[in-house]
Amino acid sequence: VQLVESGGGLVQPGGSLRLSCAASGFTFSSYGMSWYRQAPGKERELVAGISSGVGRINYAESVKGRFTISRDNAKNTVYLQMNSLKPEDTAVYYCNAKFMLRYDYWGQGTQVTVSS
Repeated sequence: VQLVESGGGLVQPGGSLRLSCAASGFTFSSYGMSWYRQAPGKERELVAGISSGVGRINYAESVKGRFTISRDNAKNTVYLQMNSLKPEDTAVYYCNAKFMLRYDYWGQGTQVTVSS
């Protein structure tokens, strides 16, 4: 099983980034996919999630209206489009895959830094 995040980097406040998470080694379409983040000195928090099947979506209040999660089951990839980025969005962003509360996989993380 592999989850490989990409797309992180340094961006100015107000800018945009698109994170990607390429999955392999499991039946991607059957898994709920999520993005989490962890800032220095803080606990890891859920940013956005998208279910399998109908693709039900949820967001943290702090990113609603600015971030968009999507998935492409044909490419085994989940995305996080991040717009209007703020310094407080600075964190390591992790991709997560879950199935039936039993299978729980994590990527290695990608750094997002929002700074002028």
